[in-house]
Formats: sequence, C-alpha cells, structure tokens
Amino acid sequence: MTRTFYEFFAGGGMARAGLGPGWSCAFANDFDSKKAASYARNWGDDHLKIGDVARLTSGDLPGHADLAWASFPCQDLSLAGVGAGLKGSRSGTFWPFWTLMRALRAEGRAPRTIVLENVYGAITSHGGKDFAAICAALAAARYRFGAMLIDAVQFLPQSRPRLFVVAVDETLTIGADVVGDAPDETWHPPALTGAYAKLPRRSKDAWVWWRMPSPPTRNTTFADLVDDAPEGVRWHSQEETQRLLDLMSDVNAAKIADAKRARRRMVGGVYRRTRTDAAGNKVLRAEVRFDDVAGCLRTPSGGSSRQFIMVVTRGKIRSRLLAPREAARLMGLSDDYVLPTNYNEAYHLAGDGVAVPVVRHIAEHILEPLLVASSGTLEAA
Repeated sequence: MTRTFYEFFAGGGMARAGLGPGWSCAFANDFDSKKAASYARNWGDDHLKIGDVARLTSGDLPGHADLAWASFPCQDLSLAGVGAGLKGSRSGTFWPFWTLMRALRAEGRAPRTIVLENVYGAITSHGGKDFAAICAALAAARYRFGAMLIDAVQFLPQSRPRLFVVAVDETLTIGADVVGDAPDETWHPPALTGAYAKLPRRSKDAWVWWRMPSPPTRNTTFADLVDDAPEGVRWHSQEETQRLLDLMSDVNAAKIADAKRARRRMVGGVYRRTRTDAAGNKVLRAEVRFDDVAGCLRTPSGGSSRQFIMVVTRGKIRSRLLAPREAARLMGLSDDYVLPTNYNEAYHLAGDGVAVPVVRHIAEHILEPLLVASSGTLEAA
C-alpha cells in the first residue's frame, strides 16, 4: 500500500528518507537551489519545484495527498534567534504554506494528515503566542492535532530536541492505539503541557495527546560515526589543536584531563561560543562534551556554528572539523546518500534537516495506523 505526500521546505529530502519506500512523493518544494540540487541528485526532480512557497498555488499540488510535511524555517523561532517569530521573514513562511492548505481544503483536497516540524523555541516564542497561532490555524481548518517534543538523541548520538505537530483531518478515525487520555512525559514535557494549558478553548477541543512507544535503546555512540580518515576535512596541526585547548575554561580543561585518563578512545564535540567572564567581558570559549553524544548540528552561518571534534587516544589529542559524512550520519542518512562536495553546503544540508529515524518513528506509530484505520489511502492525480 503506497501513501502519497507533499514535502514542503524539503531541503535534501530527509523527511522523504524517513517516510520510506511505502510512501510516494507527489510534490516537493524548496526555495534554496543548492539544497534542491541535492534533493534532485538523491530522489530525482520529477515532483520537485524550486522557488518561494509564497508563489505556489493549489494548482501546483497534484491530487489528494495523505500527508503534507512542512519543516518550515526555524531561525525566527529559535532560542538563539532574534525573536521575530511567525512575523519574521523566514519562520513566517509558515503562513504562505498554510494558505495553500486552506486552498486545498476549499477544493475538497485537504491533506488527510499534516506534520509541522520546528525547534523547541517554537513553543515559547512570543510568550507562546506563535504556538497558539499555529494551533488556532489547524483548529479553524478542521483538523484534530497534538504536539510532541522529540529529541533525536533517543535514536541517534546527537542532542537535537524538536517540536512535531501532527494534525489529522477531522473526518478520519483516530484509533485508541495512537492517542492517550493524558500527556505522556516521554513526548509531552512540562514546557509543552504548559503551552497547551494556555490555549483557547477551541484549540483545546481539537487537541489530542498522541501516543507512541519509546524507541529501542540506542546502541550507537558519537565515536561510532567518526572516521579516522575522513573525506572533506583535514586533521588540525598541533598548533591549531592547542589554540582550541587554550580557549577552554577550567571546567572544560578538566574534561580533557579526564579523557586522557580514560582507557578507551574518547571522541568529544566542540563548539566555540562567546561567553561573559567574571569581569563582565565577552570572551571566546571552546566547550567540549565527552558524553558519547554530539552537540546539535547548526547551519554554518559563521565559524562558531561549526562543530569540531576532539579525539583523545592514549593521552594524544587530535582535533578537526566534523566531516560532512559524519554530520549526515548524525541525521540518520545512509552513506549511500550523495552529499554536496562543498563543505558548507553539505554541513548546511545536514544542519537544516530533520532526523530521519524520528520521521520513521512518527510514520510507523501514528501516521500509518491513522491511514489504515481510515480505509486506505487516496490516490494522487
């Protein structure tokens, strides 16, 4: 049984990778031509339309899809952003996407399910008003919906908490196997239940508490994904490594000392960040973690957003940038996935994506049971 989907803000097609072969893409869109080129290299361009989502019309969208997936831009909703929220030029592209969904509803072609993905900060942006606006839009369009906070670290050795809002057309049957009577702390932490409590009555009436099983215990570590002879990056000289070490506070230097005493190969992720010292001065610091998990991948808009790795083996320390293939593995992409040859483009592709096994988990435990319970799928035209 093949299910159809539209993929908006598609990037390199990581939602498509997570949905898997049981799903057929009827339409994909991204504004970024470089990301779209990667999408085409890996998935073909038969259903790909490059351009601003605001310039699309419902006529661009074929048939009647089972799913519309939208990982809309996060920059204006991010805790590290400037706080423009849904009024910002990037995260505000949610509204043109939503105009398309409303147009499909008016034509009797509303997607049977919708998934919205964004950063954790989308819950608290503008004091929760942006999250409430999204919920109100879904309720007004006659969708039942609920949200989950899922950290990719449950599936992959990368700390990457993300908000997923899953909506289902009100005409579809929602089976007891996918919904609970109350929040589940695995997927509904206090920040989310607090945001729900602030919603107006209409949104609360449309809300459901999605239920999924916890994933199997992760059996991979950051070190498992790191190559001794990587492609696309070089190992630092001793002087370059020492410069990173010199940027470390006493706390982080102590982590290095502990790693030297370990009896195994230790791999840590390093970010350079601007911090305030005891005198109130802004200083550049290098911060390392040796907990077998990489820091959250970010887009390489500046040098501080690039993640370095530090490998400590029998007291010897080496460092370098995280390799593009390693970044792709941290997102759950297979080594068969064709990456851009340019470092920044490859890292950007990974850092802007959605973790592949998280998509699969949602599809397997919510989307597919919903569609099966509602008598199969609709065919795309």
